[in-house]
Amino acid sequence: MQIVYFKNTTIAYSDSGKGKTIVLLHGFLENRGMWNYHAAILAKKHRVVAIDLLGHGSSECLGYIHTMEDMADAVHAVLHHLKIKTAVFVGHSMGGYVSLAFAELYPDWVKGIVLLNSTAKEDSEERKINRLRAIKAVKQNYTTFISMAIANLFCEENRDRLRNEIDTVKEEALKTPLQGIIAALEGMRERVNREKLLHIATFPILLILGKKDPVLNYSETITQIEGTETQFVSFPDGHMSHIENRDDLSTVLLDFMDQT
Repeated sequence: MQIVYFKNTTIAYSDSGKGKTIVLLHGFLENRGMWNYHAAILAKKHRVVAIDLLGHGSSECLGYIHTMEDMADAVHAVLHHLKIKTAVFVGHSMGGYVSLAFAELYPDWVKGIVLLNSTAKEDSEERKINRLRAIKAVKQNYTTFISMAIANLFCEENRDRLRNEIDTVKEEALKTPLQGIIAALEGMRERVNREKLLHIATFPILLILGKKDPVLNYSETITQIEGTETQFVSFPDGHMSHIENRDDLSTVLLDFMDQT
């Protein structure tokens, strides 16, 4: 683990391999460790930078709300420190929101984006209400909230088969401080719609969705790429494609890197 300071806040990251840079950004309640399997494969051909987003993993909290722009600025601080000028960004769920915010703020730094189980759409009104309910729930019972939240990311058919993997994800999620959870929920709740980027981007974009994703409605999410040059890959499982479709995802990511 290495660190850089952003607004007097510690941001943790790992840096491995050589070649074209790929930046891996985890989702809500996750950390850079979620990428260990894929990072090892990608680092055989590329430089891989995996970052703990604000309030997650070993990165500290910046405040009581972490906007997607705040997180993107923290990512920028890491890349600036490493003297990296361009990269392909792979963002899982919340990490995808951060990747899009980064592309809006620093378009010249982006060579490509992979939205993994993610969306350019903003929260629906119902989802915004659910974010507030989640904040209340995690304040009332932190452990129960995390246990339920993690299990609900996998499609039902995989919850028994991947029980050990789910337990590991829960253990990692329990390392996330309460402030980091609330700040991320608030930030995701107020994020803006960035579908326009899918239409005007000068770099390749790949959207990867799970057909049985319990979090993102598959048929609704896919509509955002109509009329765009966004590439699309569909997996048969849930929201955790890096676990549920592990080997297929590695192949897809390597193929995308070859295009950039």
